[in-house]
Amino acid sequence: MTTAPIRLLLADDQDLIRGALSALLDLEEDFEVVAAVDSGDKVLAAARAHRPHVALLDIEMPGTDGITAAAQLRDGLPECRVVILTTFGRAGYLRRAMAAGAVGFVVKDAPPEALADAVRRVLRGERVVDPELAAATLAAGDSPLTARERDVLEAARAGGAVADIAAALHLSEGTVRNYLSSVIAKTGTRNRMEALRTADERGWL
Repeated sequence: MTTAPIRLLLADDQDLIRGALSALLDLEEDFEVVAAVDSGDKVLAAARAHRPHVALLDIEMPGTDGITAAAQLRDGLPECRVVILTTFGRAGYLRRAMAAGAVGFVVKDAPPEALADAVRRVLRGERVVDPELAAATLAAGDSPLTARERDVLEAARAGGAVADIAAALHLSEGTVRNYLSSVIAKTGTRNRMEALRTADERGWL
């Protein structure tokens, strides 16, 4: 008596990596790659069409990123387990991925057997996280930013002037400057764009 294979969906914008991963995973007797897409925008539709058990998602892709796609799968196809597979082993990405419903986080340079093991384990209901990344996330600690400071920093992401941020958040320009100064001090950076990058990497946004 044979058991049905574990159905997998891959999402990675790099053709070479996507093809290599597909070939590698198909070597496992109990795996079947049922869909492979090159954009986060295509993940949910492909998952609905092919009903994978596990989706392996890159983070940085055109359009919708992997973390947003993970949240879409959580809401639209909750039975599909999500593993984030990325070259970017940042503590902030791990926090955001878990908040989006991912149950696994594996870096791409992990051994092939580690990836296969992660797929099987998440399907059994376990969480699987790269141990070095888990340690880095704990070391990064909780966010020191207030909710309003996070709002202002997010609004600064587009690179607009203080007046633009103030108008968008219905605050005075002076208040926005005060919030930005506080954020820069708390992140130990020199300007708001450095503060934004630091906050992203540490998972504070």
